[in-house]
Amino acid sequence: MRRLELLAPAKNLTCGMAAIDHGADAVYIGADRFGARAAVGNTVDDIKTLCHHAHQYGARVYVTVNTIIYEDELEDTRQLIERLSAIGVDAILVQDMCTIGMRQAALNSVGRAPMLHASTQCDVRTVEKVSWLRSLGFSRVVLARELTLEEIRHIHQSVPDMEIEAFVHGALCVSYSGVCYASQRCFDRSANRGECAQFCRMPFDLIDANDQMIEEGRHLLSLRDLSQIDSLEELANVGVTSFKIEGRLKDVGYVKNVVSAYSQKLNELIARRPDDFRRSSLGRVDYTFTPNLSKTFNRGFTDYFLHGRHADIASFDTPKALGERVGRVKEVRADSFNVAGTASFSNGDGLCFLNDARHLEGFRVNRVVGNRLFPFKMPNGLRPGTTLYRNNDEAFNKLMNSQTARRDILVDMAFETITDGFKLRLSFDVGGGEPSVTAASTVTFAHQVAKTPQVDNIRKQLTKLGNTPYTCHDLQISAEAASLFMPSSLLSELRRKAVDALMETTLAWHEQEHKREMLGALAVESSATAKAWQPTYEKYTYLHNISNHEAAKFYADHGLAKVDMALEVDANRRDAIVMQCRHCLRYSLGHCVKHGGSAPKWREPLYIRMGDGRRFRLEFKCDKCQMNIYNER
Repeated sequence: MRRLELLAPAKNLTCGMAAIDHGADAVYIGADRFGARAAVGNTVDDIKTLCHHAHQYGARVYVTVNTIIYEDELEDTRQLIERLSAIGVDAILVQDMCTIGMRQAALNSVGRAPMLHASTQCDVRTVEKVSWLRSLGFSRVVLARELTLEEIRHIHQSVPDMEIEAFVHGALCVSYSGVCYASQRCFDRSANRGECAQFCRMPFDLIDANDQMIEEGRHLLSLRDLSQIDSLEELANVGVTSFKIEGRLKDVGYVKNVVSAYSQKLNELIARRPDDFRRSSLGRVDYTFTPNLSKTFNRGFTDYFLHGRHADIASFDTPKALGERVGRVKEVRADSFNVAGTASFSNGDGLCFLNDARHLEGFRVNRVVGNRLFPFKMPNGLRPGTTLYRNNDEAFNKLMNSQTARRDILVDMAFETITDGFKLRLSFDVGGGEPSVTAASTVTFAHQVAKTPQVDNIRKQLTKLGNTPYTCHDLQISAEAASLFMPSSLLSELRRKAVDALMETTLAWHEQEHKREMLGALAVESSATAKAWQPTYEKYTYLHNISNHEAAKFYADHGLAKVDMALEVDANRRDAIVMQCRHCLRYSLGHCVKHGGSAPKWREPLYIRMGDGRRFRLEFKCDKCQMNIYNER
């Protein structure tokens, strides 16, 4: 039996707690620095609060420390990792190899440390890279989003003791993560420092070597959003342990909706195959709404390369959210129009459409009368027959702002007498054949034969668990206890003490699980044969993103013959590759002969050109089925 984990993003404490409450088995969150989303950060105190909330359900908290670290930040990073270790963080996601020694120092200092997860910023796409990271003490890798099922299977079969985390939902980077320098090159904002300016969402001209225009003003690098909700079983079959939702910039409504949809899908899988899989955290979730992925931000969905290369991955017309298709315009008047379709609308809905020039136009609905909509301002390009999309559903947003789920752990309760009083025992099953988590409390009170029946009041007082993570599954009352009198106040005290004891026991159980996994990882690390260095980047070693002397020494010690510093700290490099993409414009435009396309008539090399005239050269590496983008001198 293998544990499956649904991993959710947390912009802040509120989003993190909502993710847990709606079924996430783990959340990932950034601290106030060094996470690969500079726009969001959280205090260590907030992360500590999130840890407590998650750990009572056996869920986990991972903190992103996955930027490259500059020389003057080494000590601050060391202190942060030590503080995260002390508050009970379960793992840190890292890119900079200087953090390996810092994690070991935290273990020596505070007696515990988080597990090491290799961030997707490490550009993990080969067996050799995964095997090398395992030998360094990493317990998990976040694979590149571009990999196919067969590539994931090959990695898992080759390195079976490495946990595999794979993105299943959310925005896609067109470049392999960690090897995108377009934002740094064009705007002096490093994607490896969490400051991506989203170069790939911009419009470009595509021109050939003769300056012949091939495509004009299109979003040639903008991808649809990832959705693999219908492929979870396939991913589990090839070895994926953790199913990751992208979105540390997304609001709480997005988190609730997407986490709920994927959690229910995982539960359906486990219900069909209980001997193969189980959830990695505790409890069940009751929902008060039906999740709908089309209701929250999306650019249209793709499964990307999971089942092989196909054309439906890009969104050349717009990088913005289209949302759900809600019908077609039937008839247009000066101040309103009506819609053919079954969707219902609300005042305040945001609608959009692609106009005759294939540009996205959006507007807000001011008033709704049946299927006739009165916009705040009539859009110019609206025509009969136009397909409408809704990218802001006011009714659904209001629903998401309410209480939409409750997560609880079913406990068995046993009430009985002891020599000088009463005892309440609580327990719950953690699954997988592991021992139950159990706790008990007692009160001293002289036994007195009751004059009236007590069972109903005993049940009422002992099962009041509403403000706790627990719900009574079964309460057993011994015959002797049922015949004796006990005040309601003492029954309540007995219940509170038992709940507190169970909470402490649950947190201790979670920490013991962490220590067991930590010892296992350390044992693998100490017994691992040091893997020979496998150069990931043969020509440009600056792509290893080395930005401080500790990382430089690490790579030199592990066999990297030539150590170049990262592009961010070597501004003199001008002939740099700025992107490595599996997305290929030759293929997307129907001219990849290798995949059955027609031979192109243009003269290569091709270039993409920004609105200000800056050009970037395209290189088609057909042997690797990859498109590289270079900065023009």
